[in-house]
Amino acid sequence: MAQNPHIRIRSGEGSGHSGHSGQSEYGPLGPGQAPANDPLKGLRGVMAGTHIMEAIVILLVLTVITRVDGGASATTFNMVYVIGLGAAMIVAAFLQKVRWADWLNIALQVLAVAGFIVHPAMGAMGVIFALCWWYIYHLRSNLMRRMARGLLPSQHLDEEGNVRRPATPAD
Repeated sequence: MAQNPHIRIRSGEGSGHSGHSGQSEYGPLGPGQAPANDPLKGLRGVMAGTHIMEAIVILLVLTVITRVDGGASATTFNMVYVIGLGAAMIVAAFLQKVRWADWLNIALQVLAVAGFIVHPAMGAMGVIFALCWWYIYHLRSNLMRRMARGLLPSQHLDEEGNVRRPATPAD
């Protein structure tokens, strides 16, 4: 069986005790093998798409700060902040494969929530997208736990691409 590069064993794990009463360390088919396709690849696509959507929303704040209250919020700092953050999010969408992408995602989200200094609408959008990012990372954590326990169907494919079934005792 190939070792899965996405599984990180913490100290205390892998000893046969999962910390959950009645829950085995592996699924009914065992630990499985490394999935043929990287399951995190799709999640990176979701993260990239979220950055693009958030960049569009952030850049739309330019219309808010230039038109609301006669453009009173359209200071040089605010314009540079919004344009810079929107551009950084577009760049970050293409950097989801790098090792430090998680830190970049979090830093950009902190800057988006800090958008309250530009306009309350920008800060509110930052909070909404922060909830989206929390949910994405929650899904990622769940996926990695399932992968570590061998619960992904792609970890149990045979040579023909069919899911292997557990061995049944001969009667």
